[in-house]
Amino acid sequence: MAGVASRVSAYIKETMGSIRSIKLRHIMNQIITLGIIMSSAFIIWKCLIHYTGSESPVVVVLSESMEPGFQRGDILVLHMGSAPVRAGEIVVYNVDGRDIPIVHRVIQVHQDRDSGEVAILTKGDNNEYDDRGLYAEDQMWLDREHIMGRSVGFLPYFGWATILMTERPFLKFILLGVLALLVIISD
Repeated sequence: MAGVASRVSAYIKETMGSIRSIKLRHIMNQIITLGIIMSSAFIIWKCLIHYTGSESPVVVVLSESMEPGFQRGDILVLHMGSAPVRAGEIVVYNVDGRDIPIVHRVIQVHQDRDSGEVAILTKGDNNEYDDRGLYAEDQMWLDREHIMGRSVGFLPYFGWATILMTERPFLKFILLGVLALLVIISD
């Protein structure tokens, strides 16, 4: 009888070890898959940066300053290119002291004939005044290096998820919880 009990005990230990091994393999598989997905997204993002010549190939319109052309929550697709910036183009620019890029229309461009330097003035379509009040202190014009890219296309309203998660951070945790729950349920 003791021999049977020891065989059953050994069998249970072996089975439990196999189950733990399968769970460990499954968890490792999930981690590796997640790593591949994340690295693929990173590679695609870096390729887009290289192709578009813009440090941020897509941006979300965060305010109503460009209405009616662009609504809050629209995603803009950017491309920089080597062509000169022209009046009338929609550009995304970033100035010193501001973390968030601004999407506005170029209303004036001045180019110095001798040096070739370009001075750019912008304004939101829905704003009464030009953007000099948004530029860095004592800055009256933008330089070409302030321009992150030109708008070449847009996806209406697709950026609302980003806006909602920024304005209501608890939504990020709810989304992560739902995703975790979906992963658990799918197993």
